[in-house]
Amino acid sequence: MQKKQNKKQGERLTALLPYLIALASGILMGLTVAPVGAWLLAWIAIVPLWVLVVTSAKSKNKFPPAFLWGIGFHSVALFWITGIHPMTWLGVPWLPSLAITLFCWGFISVLGGVFVSIWAAVMVRLGGQKPWLRVLIGTAVWCGLESLWSAGPLWWSSLAYTQSPHNLVIVHLGQLSGPNTVTAAIVAVNGLIAEAYINRQDTKISSVSSAPLRFVNKYLATATGLLITLHLIGFILYSRPIAQLPEAALKVGIVQGNIPNRLLRSSEGFRRAQENYTNGYLTLADQGVDAVLTPEGALPIFQRNLLETALVAAVKEKGVVAWIGAFGERGDSYTISLFTFNSKGEIVSRYDKSKLVPLGEYIPLEGILGKIVQRLSPLDAHQVPGSANQLFDTPFGRAIASICYESAFPEQFRRQAAAGGQFIVSSSNDAHYTASMPFQHHAQDIMRAIESDRWSARATNTGYSAFVDPHGRTLWMSGYNTYETHAETIYRRQTQTLYVRWGDWLTPLLLISSGGAWLVIRGIKKFSNVGNL
Repeated sequence: MQKKQNKKQGERLTALLPYLIALASGILMGLTVAPVGAWLLAWIAIVPLWVLVVTSAKSKNKFPPAFLWGIGFHSVALFWITGIHPMTWLGVPWLPSLAITLFCWGFISVLGGVFVSIWAAVMVRLGGQKPWLRVLIGTAVWCGLESLWSAGPLWWSSLAYTQSPHNLVIVHLGQLSGPNTVTAAIVAVNGLIAEAYINRQDTKISSVSSAPLRFVNKYLATATGLLITLHLIGFILYSRPIAQLPEAALKVGIVQGNIPNRLLRSSEGFRRAQENYTNGYLTLADQGVDAVLTPEGALPIFQRNLLETALVAAVKEKGVVAWIGAFGERGDSYTISLFTFNSKGEIVSRYDKSKLVPLGEYIPLEGILGKIVQRLSPLDAHQVPGSANQLFDTPFGRAIASICYESAFPEQFRRQAAAGGQFIVSSSNDAHYTASMPFQHHAQDIMRAIESDRWSARATNTGYSAFVDPHGRTLWMSGYNTYETHAETIYRRQTQTLYVRWGDWLTPLLLISSGGAWLVIRGIKKFSNVGNL
């Protein structure tokens, strides 16, 4: 009896093992980003998933482990979402705040699981028994799904951002066809290693000649060669000199006001905001900067009230251009906006945030969810997104503007760079999250600077503010939860990378190539079957 029980327990453990491995390897991929930053794991963390997906298909397992891998990756990488709790500063009670936070975190993790499950199903369905075709289709489908996901409102954790800011060489592949170039590299290398392992196992089972083993070595050699070649291409791009023409120089100052979000709705918070940003502006103006950048919502008031503030009075006095984060108005609604004040203290341009944070800044399916969640905005009015095709002209030429969450959407930057944007101004407020989130946010901005080949100035409320050059090197980064001012010289550029000119051309090419290869192989099989009749 005891032996039977032990046998059953062993069988249960054996049955659970693939799912535990899948979950663990997904968690390993999640550790590649902040706060751990173990970016090297990205080049092997998909291997167990790939092996399990292919072997599960061969054994006709009805529940492949891909779903758990996706949950493991996204739940760990996006654990910072839980930092939004408690939202008492928004008027949300503690318990509902916890429920909303867990729902957001859980929903995006499950969505990640669905994403990987679709990838696995398509790869094994179309890839069949051809390892090289599985690698091609697996890479193409992963890139295609990331493109599809990034076209919606819930996007952050691309495979590409696992390499930023640590592996800047490989991130430079983004200059060719955007972040999906890096994603394709990671998936392809993992796939080749996995196929080498799968065929090695098949070789042991079949106990045939050493020819298959030589074939396995070819997979490993191809994976190694691809990894080295891609890094060499990235290194060539990384090593290109950056022109720093004196006439293109622009000295920009950043003020990190360090105003906790819990004070945003209070008179004390507004008083501190006025004081910190005005004093910071005056300090930087005395240092001879050309412009001063403030964070998202630096002054939490409407546009019509900005002219009455001490900060705008200081702009009129010093004559130094300022980019001020505040709220714009559109009928009965409002926008989160960045305003350009010229040397006379006049508003000459405005950029409205177009990518709003779901639940945090707007309620999807508001007619249904709005009754449950209510509005989570700190203002009573209704927040609306800005236009998708905005341009941001300044006294120094056209800029590429980004407000907070938009840093995760490379197309926002690509479009503005293609339209003549010469430098990046990124304004954000990450104060309601843990320190890992703003560091991931900084990693996103680094990728956007590299892809567009532009200098970037990033101002945040509580950190991390930074200056980044076109090669993604951080020239300066602030502390966290600190009040700081800093000035750096950046340079306006009009270059256009292949990605800026053509967009993400690689993903359609991969999808067409893999689809064509599948059709050819299918046609050959049909022809062979007819010939055998």
